[in-house]
Amino acid sequence: MQIRPENPLIVQGDGKVLLEARHRRYEEARDFLGRFAELESSPELLHTYRISPLSLWNAASAGMTVAEITEGLKRLSKFDVPQEVLTKTSETIERYGLVKLIAHPTEPDKLLRLEFGSGYVAKLVTKERSLAELLVEDGRRHWAILQGHRGIFKQRALQAGWPVQDVAGFRAGEHLETTLRAHTALTDRPFHPRPYQLEAARRWWDEGSPLGGCGVVVLACGAGKTIVAMTAMSMVQTKTLILATNQAAVAQWHRELLDKTNLRPDQVGMYTGDLKEIRPVTVATYQILTWRRTKTAEFEHLHLFEDQDWGLVIYDEVHLLPAPVFGATATLQGRRRLGLTATLVREDGREGDVFALVGPKRYDLPWQTLQEQGFIADTRCLEVRVPFPPAALSRYDKAAEIDKFRIASANPAKMSVIDELLRRHIDDNVLIIGTYVDQLEDISRRFRAPLITGKTPHDERERLFGAFRSGKIKLLIVSKVANFSIDLPDANIAIQVSGSFGSRQEEAQRLGRILRPKAKPAIFYTVVTTDTKEQDFALKRQLFLTEQGYRYHIEDRKAV
Repeated sequence: MQIRPENPLIVQGDGKVLLEARHRRYEEARDFLGRFAELESSPELLHTYRISPLSLWNAASAGMTVAEITEGLKRLSKFDVPQEVLTKTSETIERYGLVKLIAHPTEPDKLLRLEFGSGYVAKLVTKERSLAELLVEDGRRHWAILQGHRGIFKQRALQAGWPVQDVAGFRAGEHLETTLRAHTALTDRPFHPRPYQLEAARRWWDEGSPLGGCGVVVLACGAGKTIVAMTAMSMVQTKTLILATNQAAVAQWHRELLDKTNLRPDQVGMYTGDLKEIRPVTVATYQILTWRRTKTAEFEHLHLFEDQDWGLVIYDEVHLLPAPVFGATATLQGRRRLGLTATLVREDGREGDVFALVGPKRYDLPWQTLQEQGFIADTRCLEVRVPFPPAALSRYDKAAEIDKFRIASANPAKMSVIDELLRRHIDDNVLIIGTYVDQLEDISRRFRAPLITGKTPHDERERLFGAFRSGKIKLLIVSKVANFSIDLPDANIAIQVSGSFGSRQEEAQRLGRILRPKAKPAIFYTVVTTDTKEQDFALKRQLFLTEQGYRYHIEDRKAV
């Protein structure tokens, strides 16, 4: 066995990879691992990654080869890479594309033909019970599936360990002339996509090939995923349905489309709880599509998927795609699909469904790269740890396990920390973000600052967001409604006072609120209660920041 102590990795036989966080080659190794492995834990000195089938299939779909992974692991590892890891990596990646869906030569409107890498693969797949019931004999030598089973077949095949390469192509949809403006409509400023935005759209489109036109683009909040989508629309030239997280996000999409494309107001519609416009480009909320009168009633608005001849469906924040929309997406496999996200992590573990139904990861640019190039703000991340006051500590110790996280999140000692941070940043544009409305209401009263929650009327939200953007308001308190797709470009300080357990996706969205490039430095504070369940969950949220290359600094207030 060769020992190379100068290298930063230890590869274990179970597929875990350990990375020394303070090694001089840390960044090189982190960027390499991020292309085909998942970060599992990130304590201060040693980070743990896992090589999984899904991470390898995403890498394969992006063009990464077995040789590239193998050579990289050997180059960076302290010890010999276990042979079982190399073998498993090779076998897993080579499975991608052994099952293909192709257009049917004689019945393209009814069937899709299956193409297998070998007769042995065909035998294994056709004997898989969950897949066999979807198969149609197609002559003596071929198998096929019904067009309507395209999505469910890919879902089930992935679950059975057979990632399907879908090259059956797409219906064009109704033509819609869509071009990007050379100057924005609202300000008449020169406009053109940044190089990485154009490259992301090009990789997704793949010159209109059967492999292109479906998949996910992963970019930091504030990096302009909306512009990637509009660039994709200009390539496809078809009627488009856009799904967004909330009404404010819908309004923002509407503004951006009219500002940066040739589309007229009568061509762009909003489909929300308040407004039901169906136009050649329609922006809808996930909430309206999943609305129903009772838990057993039908989803009344899912017909929006089928009633129009959409050629492209765009899923904003695809990591939040609700389960009922997954079901509808399974029937949309004949249409092009673009998913946009800052992180592919899903709290429900359905990353595989994103891969099967929306498409594989087509483009991913590390946040640190964007920061180094000046496209997102240079940001510091600090965790401020504050102890309980004696009375609150006694209540925490006596509480049931289920209540402890909530009690720690609402620690009254956080108020003095917030007060200190606001005095420290008196000239900055500050967002205070939290999960629990009663806690945020207390903060709002104490610091005499406006509060936006889910109950704030849409017009009032827009007024307050507009006042913050214009500088009339320097401090704004927001609940989870501001986690997603809210453009507040001048915000440079975020103070997170409570969160949703260990949600990495929430951490991504909240950090994203301050990532627009600006003259002032950006700082993301998280205030947590020392030695409690809240601190335990904060460690999980740090995973996202570590994945993106951020160093997470600690300010301990025990002595205060």
